[in-house]
Amino acid sequence: MKKLALHWKILIGMALGVLFGVLLSFIPNGTVFIKDYIKPFGTLFINLLKLIAVPLILASLIKGVSDLKDISKLSQMGGRTIITYLITTLTAVIIGLILVNIIQPGKSISVETRNELVEAYASDTQEKQAVAAQRKEAGPLQALVDVVPSNIFLAASDNRNMLQVIFFALFFGIGMILIPSKNVKPVKKFFDSFNVIILKMIDLIMLAAPYGVFALLAALVVEAPSFELFQALALYAITLLLGLAIMIVVYIIIVRVFTGKKMNFFMKGIAPAQLLAFSTSSSAATLPVTMECVEENLGVDEEVASFVLPIGATINMDGTSVYQGVAAVFIAQAFGLDLSLSAQLGIVFTATLASIGTAAVPSAGIVMLVIVLAQAGIPEAGLALIFAIDRPLDMCRTIVNVTGDAAVSMIVGKSIGKLK
Repeated sequence: MKKLALHWKILIGMALGVLFGVLLSFIPNGTVFIKDYIKPFGTLFINLLKLIAVPLILASLIKGVSDLKDISKLSQMGGRTIITYLITTLTAVIIGLILVNIIQPGKSISVETRNELVEAYASDTQEKQAVAAQRKEAGPLQALVDVVPSNIFLAASDNRNMLQVIFFALFFGIGMILIPSKNVKPVKKFFDSFNVIILKMIDLIMLAAPYGVFALLAALVVEAPSFELFQALALYAITLLLGLAIMIVVYIIIVRVFTGKKMNFFMKGIAPAQLLAFSTSSSAATLPVTMECVEENLGVDEEVASFVLPIGATINMDGTSVYQGVAAVFIAQAFGLDLSLSAQLGIVFTATLASIGTAAVPSAGIVMLVIVLAQAGIPEAGLALIFAIDRPLDMCRTIVNVTGDAAVSMIVGKSIGKLK
Protein backbone atom coordinates (compact mmCIF):
# COMPACT_ATOMS: atom_id res chain seq x y z
CA MET A 1 0.00 0.00 0.00
CA LYS A 2 1.33 3.41 -0.96
CA LYS A 3 2.37 5.55 1.98
CA LEU A 4 0.07 8.49 2.64
CA ALA A 5 1.65 11.82 1.72
CA LEU A 6 2.46 14.22 4.54
CA HIS A 7 0.06 16.92 3.39
CA TRP A 8 -2.82 14.44 3.50
CA LYS A 9 -1.79 13.41 7.00
CA ILE A 10 -1.82 17.05 8.08
CA LEU A 11 -5.24 17.64 6.52
CA ILE A 12 -6.54 14.55 8.31
CA GLY A 13 -4.97 15.81 11.54
CA MET A 14 -6.76 19.12 11.07
CA ALA A 15 -10.13 17.44 10.55
CA LEU A 16 -9.66 15.02 13.46
CA GLY A 17 -8.51 17.84 15.73
CA VAL A 18 -11.67 19.84 15.06
CA LEU A 19 -13.86 16.75 15.51
CA PHE A 20 -12.07 15.74 18.71
CA GLY A 21 -12.37 19.24 20.12
CA VAL A 22 -16.07 19.45 19.31
CA LEU A 23 -16.81 16.04 20.83
CA LEU A 24 -14.90 16.66 24.06
CA SER A 25 -16.44 20.09 24.47
CA PHE A 26 -19.72 18.28 25.22
CA ILE A 27 -18.13 15.90 27.73
CA PRO A 28 -17.68 16.88 31.41
CA ASN A 29 -14.04 17.88 32.02
CA GLY A 30 -13.34 17.34 28.30
CA THR A 31 -12.14 20.91 27.88
CA VAL A 32 -9.81 20.53 30.86
CA PHE A 33 -8.44 17.28 29.42
CA ILE A 34 -7.58 18.94 26.11
CA LYS A 35 -5.95 21.94 27.80
CA ASP A 36 -3.88 19.77 30.14
CA TYR A 37 -2.97 16.78 27.94
CA ILE A 38 -3.49 17.73 24.29
CA LYS A 39 -2.63 21.42 23.94
CA PRO A 40 0.96 20.98 25.29
CA PHE A 41 1.82 18.91 22.21
CA GLY A 42 0.74 21.80 20.01
CA THR A 43 2.88 24.14 22.10
CA LEU A 44 5.83 21.77 21.75
CA PHE A 45 5.42 21.81 17.98
CA ILE A 46 5.43 25.61 17.86
CA ASN A 47 8.51 25.64 20.11
CA LEU A 48 10.27 23.33 17.65
CA LEU A 49 9.52 25.81 14.88
CA LYS A 50 10.98 28.62 16.98
CA LEU A 51 13.98 26.44 17.86
CA ILE A 52 14.97 25.99 14.23
CA ALA A 53 14.53 29.64 13.20
CA VAL A 54 18.04 30.96 13.99
CA PRO A 55 19.94 27.93 12.59
CA LEU A 56 17.73 28.04 9.49
CA ILE A 57 18.59 31.69 8.82
CA LEU A 58 22.31 31.17 9.32
CA ALA A 59 22.41 28.03 7.19
CA SER A 60 20.06 29.02 4.37
CA LEU A 61 21.00 32.68 4.02
CA ILE A 62 24.79 32.26 4.28
CA LYS A 63 24.67 29.40 1.79
CA GLY A 64 22.38 31.38 -0.51
CA VAL A 65 24.59 34.47 -0.53
CA SER A 66 27.81 32.50 -0.91
CA ASP A 67 26.30 30.60 -3.84
CA LEU A 68 26.02 33.90 -5.69
CA LYS A 69 29.74 33.90 -6.38
CA ASP A 70 29.01 33.35 -10.06
CA ILE A 71 27.83 36.96 -10.17
CA SER A 72 31.49 37.85 -10.75
CA LYS A 73 31.22 36.05 -14.13
CA LEU A 74 27.60 36.86 -14.82
CA SER A 75 27.38 40.29 -13.23
CA GLN A 76 24.88 41.67 -15.72
CA MET A 77 22.49 38.76 -15.34
CA GLY A 78 23.09 38.50 -11.60
CA GLY A 79 22.39 42.15 -10.87
CA ARG A 80 19.16 42.13 -12.85
CA THR A 81 18.09 38.88 -11.22
CA ILE A 82 18.57 40.12 -7.66
CA ILE A 83 16.95 43.50 -8.32
CA THR A 84 13.92 41.93 -10.04
CA TYR A 85 13.47 39.41 -7.23
CA LEU A 86 13.64 42.15 -4.61
CA ILE A 87 11.07 44.24 -6.49
CA THR A 88 8.60 41.36 -6.77
CA THR A 89 9.14 40.47 -3.12
CA LEU A 90 8.47 44.04 -1.99
CA THR A 91 5.39 44.11 -4.22
CA ALA A 92 4.12 40.90 -2.64
CA VAL A 93 4.50 42.17 0.93
CA ILE A 94 2.80 45.48 0.09
CA ILE A 95 -0.10 43.70 -1.63
CA GLY A 96 -0.58 41.53 1.44
CA LEU A 97 -0.55 44.51 3.79
CA ILE A 98 -2.98 46.52 1.64
CA LEU A 99 -5.48 43.65 1.46
CA VAL A 100 -5.34 42.79 5.16
CA ASN A 101 -5.83 46.45 6.09
CA ILE A 102 -8.80 46.77 3.74
CA ILE A 103 -10.54 43.46 4.56
CA GLN A 104 -9.43 43.41 8.22
CA PRO A 105 -10.14 39.72 8.92
CA GLY A 106 -8.99 40.00 12.52
CA LYS A 107 -11.45 42.84 13.20
CA SER A 108 -14.37 40.44 12.69
CA ILE A 109 -13.67 39.09 16.16
CA SER A 110 -15.85 40.82 18.75
CA VAL A 111 -14.41 42.82 21.62
CA GLU A 112 -15.42 40.08 24.07
CA THR A 113 -13.73 37.36 22.04
CA ARG A 114 -10.64 39.49 21.54
CA ASN A 115 -10.45 40.27 25.26
CA GLU A 116 -10.58 36.58 26.11
CA LEU A 117 -7.82 35.89 23.59
CA VAL A 118 -5.69 38.65 25.07
CA GLU A 119 -6.34 37.30 28.56
CA ALA A 120 -5.33 33.79 27.47
CA TYR A 121 -1.96 35.15 26.32
CA ALA A 122 -1.76 38.02 28.80
CA SER A 123 1.90 37.69 29.77
CA ASP A 124 3.10 37.43 26.18
CA THR A 125 0.91 40.32 25.06
CA GLN A 126 2.11 42.62 27.86
CA GLU A 127 5.72 41.84 27.07
CA LYS A 128 5.28 42.71 23.38
CA GLN A 129 3.35 45.86 24.18
CA ALA A 130 6.16 47.00 26.47
CA VAL A 131 8.66 46.45 23.68
CA ALA A 132 6.46 48.41 21.27
CA ALA A 133 6.21 51.28 23.75
CA GLN A 134 9.99 51.41 24.06
CA ARG A 135 10.31 51.61 20.28
CA LYS A 136 7.90 54.51 20.11
CA GLU A 137 10.08 56.44 22.55
CA ALA A 138 13.25 55.72 20.56
CA GLY A 139 14.71 58.10 17.99
CA PRO A 140 13.84 57.98 14.27
CA LEU A 141 17.03 56.10 13.35
CA GLN A 142 16.89 53.64 16.24
CA ALA A 143 15.48 50.96 13.95
CA LEU A 144 18.59 51.28 11.77
CA VAL A 145 20.85 51.03 14.82
CA ASP A 146 18.97 47.94 16.00
CA VAL A 147 19.72 46.12 12.74
CA VAL A 148 23.43 45.84 13.57
CA PRO A 149 24.18 43.57 16.55
CA SER A 150 26.94 44.29 19.03
CA ASN A 151 27.14 40.59 19.88
CA ILE A 152 25.91 37.96 17.41
CA PHE A 153 25.65 35.26 20.09
CA LEU A 154 23.49 37.51 22.23
CA ALA A 155 21.36 38.40 19.19
CA ALA A 156 20.91 34.74 18.29
CA SER A 157 19.70 33.95 21.80
CA ASP A 158 16.45 35.91 21.40
CA ASN A 159 13.92 35.60 18.57
CA ARG A 160 13.10 39.29 18.76
CA ASN A 161 16.60 40.02 17.42
CA MET A 162 16.19 37.95 14.28
CA LEU A 163 16.81 40.93 12.01
CA GLN A 164 20.26 41.22 13.56
CA VAL A 165 20.88 37.55 12.77
CA ILE A 166 19.81 38.19 9.16
CA PHE A 167 22.23 41.14 8.98
CA PHE A 168 25.08 38.99 10.28
CA ALA A 169 24.26 36.18 7.84
CA LEU A 170 24.23 38.61 4.90
CA PHE A 171 27.45 40.27 6.06
CA PHE A 172 29.12 36.90 6.57
CA GLY A 173 28.02 35.66 3.14
CA ILE A 174 29.31 38.83 1.43
CA GLY A 175 32.62 38.37 3.21
CA MET A 176 32.84 34.83 1.81
CA ILE A 177 32.26 36.11 -1.73
CA LEU A 178 35.07 38.66 -1.44
CA ILE A 179 37.66 36.10 -0.31
CA PRO A 180 39.47 33.77 -2.77
CA SER A 181 37.54 30.50 -3.17
CA LYS A 182 40.45 28.34 -1.96
CA ASN A 183 40.45 30.16 1.38
CA VAL A 184 36.67 29.96 1.74
CA LYS A 185 36.28 26.35 0.61
CA PRO A 186 36.32 24.74 4.10
CA VAL A 187 33.79 27.25 5.46
CA LYS A 188 31.63 26.89 2.34
CA LYS A 189 31.58 23.13 2.74
CA PHE A 190 30.65 23.52 6.39
CA PHE A 191 27.66 25.77 5.69
CA ASP A 192 26.55 23.62 2.76
CA SER A 193 26.54 20.61 5.08
CA PHE A 194 25.02 22.65 7.89
CA ASN A 195 22.20 23.70 5.56
CA VAL A 196 21.51 20.08 4.58
CA ILE A 197 21.34 19.09 8.26
CA ILE A 198 18.97 21.94 9.11
CA LEU A 199 16.69 21.01 6.20
CA LYS A 200 16.65 17.42 7.45
CA MET A 201 15.75 18.68 10.93
CA ILE A 202 12.85 20.59 9.39
CA ASP A 203 11.78 17.37 7.65
CA LEU A 204 11.79 15.63 11.03
CA ILE A 205 9.84 18.45 12.65
CA MET A 206 7.27 18.33 9.86
CA LEU A 207 6.74 14.62 10.53
CA ALA A 208 5.20 15.74 13.81
CA ALA A 209 3.05 18.34 12.04
CA PRO A 210 -0.11 16.15 11.82
CA TYR A 211 -0.03 15.65 15.57
CA GLY A 212 0.86 19.26 16.27
CA VAL A 213 -2.00 20.44 14.07
CA PHE A 214 -4.36 17.98 15.75
CA ALA A 215 -3.44 19.37 19.17
CA LEU A 216 -3.64 23.00 18.02
CA LEU A 217 -7.04 22.52 16.36
CA ALA A 218 -8.49 20.63 19.29
CA ALA A 219 -7.29 23.30 21.73
CA LEU A 220 -8.53 26.06 19.43
CA VAL A 221 -12.01 24.51 19.34
CA VAL A 222 -12.41 24.19 23.11
CA GLU A 223 -10.77 27.53 23.87
CA ALA A 224 -12.60 29.55 21.24
CA PRO A 225 -15.16 31.73 23.05
CA SER A 226 -17.44 31.61 19.99
CA PHE A 227 -17.64 30.61 16.36
CA GLU A 228 -16.38 34.07 15.45
CA LEU A 229 -12.78 32.91 15.61
CA PHE A 230 -13.35 30.34 12.88
CA GLN A 231 -15.17 32.93 10.79
CA ALA A 232 -12.14 35.18 11.19
CA LEU A 233 -9.80 32.34 10.11
CA ALA A 234 -11.93 31.78 7.00
CA LEU A 235 -11.76 35.50 6.20
CA TYR A 236 -8.00 35.41 6.81
CA ALA A 237 -7.65 32.52 4.35
CA ILE A 238 -9.73 34.37 1.75
CA THR A 239 -7.59 37.48 2.19
CA LEU A 240 -4.39 35.50 1.70
CA LEU A 241 -5.70 33.58 -1.32
CA LEU A 242 -6.82 36.86 -2.89
CA GLY A 243 -3.32 38.28 -2.38
CA LEU A 244 -1.75 35.20 -3.97
CA ALA A 245 -4.12 35.44 -6.93
CA ILE A 246 -3.21 39.09 -7.41
CA MET A 247 0.49 38.16 -7.47
CA ILE A 248 -0.18 35.65 -10.25
CA VAL A 249 -1.88 38.46 -12.19
CA VAL A 250 1.15 40.70 -11.52
CA TYR A 251 3.43 38.03 -13.02
CA ILE A 252 1.22 37.70 -16.08
CA ILE A 253 1.27 41.48 -16.59
CA ILE A 254 5.03 41.90 -16.22
CA VAL A 255 5.71 38.92 -18.49
CA ARG A 256 3.41 40.46 -21.10
CA VAL A 257 4.96 43.93 -20.75
CA PHE A 258 8.64 42.91 -20.69
CA THR A 259 8.63 39.84 -22.96
CA GLY A 260 5.52 40.22 -25.11
CA LYS A 261 4.36 36.67 -24.25
CA LYS A 262 0.65 36.10 -23.78
CA MET A 263 -1.02 34.79 -20.62
CA ASN A 264 -1.95 31.42 -22.12
CA PHE A 265 1.63 30.81 -23.23
CA PHE A 266 3.04 31.60 -19.81
CA MET A 267 0.47 29.79 -17.66
CA LYS A 268 0.34 26.70 -19.88
CA GLY A 269 4.12 26.51 -19.98
CA ILE A 270 4.58 26.66 -16.23
CA ALA A 271 1.51 24.56 -15.31
CA PRO A 272 3.38 21.24 -14.68
CA ALA A 273 5.70 22.95 -12.20
CA GLN A 274 2.73 24.66 -10.50
CA LEU A 275 0.96 21.33 -10.00
CA LEU A 276 4.08 19.75 -8.52
CA ALA A 277 4.60 22.80 -6.32
CA PHE A 278 1.06 22.44 -5.00
CA SER A 279 1.66 18.77 -4.22
CA THR A 280 5.07 19.10 -2.55
CA SER A 281 4.86 22.59 -1.02
CA SER A 282 8.56 22.86 -1.84
CA SER A 283 10.24 25.14 -4.36
CA ALA A 284 13.41 23.07 -4.05
CA ALA A 285 11.65 19.79 -4.82
CA THR A 286 9.95 21.43 -7.79
CA LEU A 287 13.15 23.04 -9.12
CA PRO A 288 14.06 20.32 -11.69
CA VAL A 289 10.58 20.46 -13.22
CA THR A 290 10.57 24.27 -13.08
CA MET A 291 13.85 24.39 -15.01
CA GLU A 292 12.50 21.97 -17.60
CA CYS A 293 9.30 23.99 -18.06
CA VAL A 294 11.17 27.30 -18.30
CA GLU A 295 13.68 26.00 -20.83
CA GLU A 296 11.47 23.81 -23.01
CA ASN A 297 8.05 25.47 -22.70
CA LEU A 298 8.87 29.13 -22.10
CA GLY A 299 11.97 29.35 -24.30
CA VAL A 300 14.49 30.62 -21.72
CA ASP A 301 18.13 29.81 -22.47
CA GLU A 302 19.65 27.07 -20.31
CA GLU A 303 22.41 29.39 -19.04
CA VAL A 304 19.81 31.84 -17.74
CA ALA A 305 17.52 29.19 -16.26
CA SER A 306 20.34 27.37 -14.47
CA PHE A 307 21.46 30.65 -12.88
CA VAL A 308 18.20 32.47 -12.15
CA LEU A 309 16.00 29.60 -10.93
CA PRO A 310 18.28 28.15 -8.21
CA ILE A 311 18.75 31.67 -6.83
CA GLY A 312 14.99 32.14 -6.95
CA ALA A 313 14.43 28.93 -5.01
CA THR A 314 16.62 30.46 -2.29
CA ILE A 315 15.67 34.13 -2.13
CA ASN A 316 12.44 34.61 -4.10
CA MET A 317 9.48 33.68 -1.90
CA ASP A 318 6.74 36.02 -3.05
CA GLY A 319 3.93 33.76 -1.88
CA THR A 320 5.58 33.61 1.54
CA SER A 321 5.96 37.40 1.49
CA VAL A 322 2.23 37.94 0.88
CA TYR A 323 1.53 35.48 3.67
CA GLN A 324 3.83 37.16 6.17
CA GLY A 325 2.23 40.55 5.64
CA VAL A 326 -1.33 39.20 5.89
CA ALA A 327 -0.64 36.85 8.81
CA ALA A 328 1.26 39.41 10.90
CA VAL A 329 -1.45 42.06 10.67
CA PHE A 330 -4.23 39.48 11.11
CA ILE A 331 -2.69 38.27 14.37
CA ALA A 332 -2.24 41.87 15.51
CA GLN A 333 -5.90 42.59 14.72
CA ALA A 334 -7.00 39.43 16.53
CA PHE A 335 -5.19 40.63 19.66
CA GLY A 336 -6.56 44.14 19.33
CA LEU A 337 -3.21 45.72 18.49
CA ASP A 338 -3.19 48.74 16.17
CA LEU A 339 -0.02 48.73 14.09
CA SER A 340 1.31 52.15 13.14
CA LEU A 341 2.49 52.97 9.64
CA SER A 342 6.11 52.70 10.79
CA ALA A 343 5.43 49.26 12.28
CA GLN A 344 3.91 48.09 9.01
CA LEU A 345 6.82 49.51 7.04
CA GLY A 346 9.00 47.50 9.41
CA ILE A 347 7.00 44.43 8.42
CA VAL A 348 7.70 45.21 4.75
CA PHE A 349 11.45 45.44 5.43
CA THR A 350 11.63 42.43 7.75
CA ALA A 351 9.41 40.20 5.59
CA THR A 352 11.50 41.04 2.53
CA LEU A 353 14.71 40.05 4.28
CA ALA A 354 13.09 37.03 5.94
CA SER A 355 11.84 35.72 2.60
CA ILE A 356 15.44 35.68 1.40
CA GLY A 357 16.29 33.32 4.23
CA THR A 358 13.22 31.11 3.83
CA ALA A 359 14.29 27.60 2.91
CA ALA A 360 12.53 26.10 -0.09
CA VAL A 361 10.89 23.36 1.97
CA PRO A 362 7.31 22.74 3.12
CA SER A 363 6.00 25.13 5.79
CA ALA A 364 9.33 26.95 6.25
CA GLY A 365 7.38 30.19 5.80
CA ILE A 366 5.74 29.84 9.18
CA VAL A 367 9.21 29.56 10.74
CA MET A 368 10.12 32.88 9.14
CA LEU A 369 6.85 34.40 10.34
CA VAL A 370 8.29 34.13 13.85
CA ILE A 371 10.88 36.70 12.76
CA VAL A 372 8.29 39.12 11.45
CA LEU A 373 6.06 38.80 14.51
CA ALA A 374 8.92 39.26 16.95
CA GLN A 375 10.29 42.25 15.07
CA ALA A 376 6.89 43.95 14.89
CA GLY A 377 6.07 43.31 18.57
CA ILE A 378 3.14 40.99 17.75
CA PRO A 379 2.43 38.08 20.14
CA GLU A 380 4.10 34.95 18.81
CA ALA A 381 1.41 32.92 20.55
CA GLY A 382 -0.83 33.97 17.66
CA LEU A 383 0.95 31.35 15.54
CA ALA A 384 -1.47 28.87 17.08
CA LEU A 385 -4.34 30.74 15.42
CA ILE A 386 -3.08 30.46 11.87
CA PHE A 387 -1.03 27.27 11.81
CA ALA A 388 -4.23 25.27 12.03
CA ILE A 389 -5.07 26.13 8.41
CA ASP A 390 -1.53 26.76 7.20
CA ARG A 391 -0.89 23.57 5.26
CA PRO A 392 -3.36 24.06 2.37
CA LEU A 393 -2.38 27.73 2.24
CA ASP A 394 1.29 26.74 2.12
CA MET A 395 0.56 24.63 -0.96
CA CYS A 396 -0.96 27.68 -2.65
CA ARG A 397 1.95 29.91 -1.58
CA THR A 398 4.43 27.55 -3.22
CA ILE A 399 2.59 27.88 -6.55
CA VAL A 400 3.19 31.64 -6.38
CA ASN A 401 6.85 31.14 -5.44
CA VAL A 402 7.50 28.88 -8.44
CA THR A 403 5.49 31.08 -10.83
CA GLY A 404 7.50 34.10 -9.71
CA ASP A 405 10.79 32.29 -10.37
CA ALA A 406 9.64 31.44 -13.90
CA ALA A 407 8.44 34.99 -14.61
CA VAL A 408 11.74 36.54 -13.48
CA SER A 409 13.76 34.06 -15.54
CA MET A 410 11.81 35.12 -18.65
CA ILE A 411 12.33 38.81 -17.89
CA VAL A 412 16.07 38.39 -17.30
CA GLY A 413 16.39 36.18 -20.39
CA LYS A 414 14.64 38.76 -22.55
CA SER A 415 16.79 41.61 -21.16
CA ILE A 416 20.02 39.91 -22.25
CA GLY A 417 18.70 38.45 -25.49
CA LYS A 418 18.40 34.84 -24.34
CA LEU A 419 14.67 34.26 -24.68
CA LYS A 420 13.26 32.57 -27.76
